[in-house]
Amino acid sequence: MEDDKNTTTIHPITSAIREIVQIFDELGFSVADGPEIETDYYNFEALNFPKDHPARDMQDTFWLPDGRVLRTQTSDVQIHFMEEYEPPIRVIAPGKVYRSEATDMKHEAQFYQFEGLVIDEKGKINLGHLKWIISHFFKKFFGENTETRMRPGFFPFVEPALEFDIKLIGDDVPKKLQGKWIEMLGSGMVHRNVLKNAGIDPEKYQGFAFGVGIERLAMMRWMIDDIRLFHAGDTRFVSNFKAS
Repeated sequence: MEDDKNTTTIHPITSAIREIVQIFDELGFSVADGPEIETDYYNFEALNFPKDHPARDMQDTFWLPDGRVLRTQTSDVQIHFMEEYEPPIRVIAPGKVYRSEATDMKHEAQFYQFEGLVIDEKGKINLGHLKWIISHFFKKFFGENTETRMRPGFFPFVEPALEFDIKLIGDDVPKKLQGKWIEMLGSGMVHRNVLKNAGIDPEKYQGFAFGVGIERLAMMRWMIDDIRLFHAGDTRFVSNFKAS
């Protein structure tokens, strides 16, 4: 698409994905993709979700008549990837996901997410590597004046589970974000059940995974107040973003 000044514009989600891929490519990560229509096994069971987990409810997940689902996270890609490739593994998986929830300024029924996965022999990978990679990514994406902190969380497919918050530092930070910690990303060490389900020996290998909403990153990067703008199809919104 071209604007009146013949300058190419780009959708902010596309711009964010390209930058994410570039950052992780520099760290030796490959990029993987997977199906958006997924089986219960790859979307839930292989990822250690209990049969009675609330994420399986109709009000949280789009179920199809044949028992498949519109994937609720890109974590399904890590199972497919681990089944196909042997460790060591360093991969990210950007893609669209779906949640059956009400739409408002901060929530959409469809949005983009990227998942990261690192698997290697025990002794070669630990939480320290996870912390460094996440901190490095945020500094690259938001700028060097970005502080990162970890705190405990809970996700069925990792143990221990951690959540990462960031705080933007500097005089150019918008007032509403100054001095505030913002929840950004879920992560943790891959649960041994997930490794076993993917055919990887948890006695020999371990690793970590992390996931974050791409719209969430873009909203903070470009100070966008309403997530619905990303999917409204309004060219006036996209025209604000110039391709480099």
